[in-house]
Amino acid sequence: MAKTDTTGGLSAEERDAVKQRAKELREQEKAGKNRAAGEKALQDVIDGLEPEDKVLAEGLRKVVTEVAPDLVPKTYYGMPGYANGDGKMVVFIQPAKKFNTRYATLGFEDKANLDDGDMWSVGFALRTWSPEVEQTVTELVRKAIS
Repeated sequence: MAKTDTTGGLSAEERDAVKQRAKELREQEKAGKNRAAGEKALQDVIDGLEPEDKVLAEGLRKVVTEVAPDLVPKTYYGMPGYANGDGKMVVFIQPAKKFNTRYATLGFEDKANLDDGDMWSVGFALRTWSPEVEQTVTELVRKAIS
C-alpha cells in the first residue's frame, strides 16, 4: 500500500496523479486527436490496473464502444476515460487502488448531459461489474452523450 503524505496539502497519490496528468497532456499534444494513440494509452493504463479495477475499466470500455463509439479513449490523471470530439472528458473510472479507497468511482465531467433540474449525480461508487451495473452504466453513458 502506498504511503499517504499530506505535505503541501496533497497526498502522495494525488501528487502522482497530477504528475501523470501533466505527462498525459504533453503526450496528447504530440499525438493530436489520434484515436490509435488514445486507445494505446488507455490500454496501457488498463493493463496496469489491479484485477478488480481492471474488470470495471473493461466493462466501461465495452459500454462506451457499444453506445458511444464517437467518444475518444483517453487517460485522465492516469485513469481510463473517454472524451468528446473536442477532447473534453465525459466519463472516466477512478480505480479504487489508485487512491487506496474501498470502491472505484464512475465519474462524469461537465460535458456529460446528465442534468436533472438543479441537482444531479456525477459520481457513482462501483465495487463489482454485473449485468445490473452494466445496464445502469449503459443508461448513464447514453444519457451523457445525448
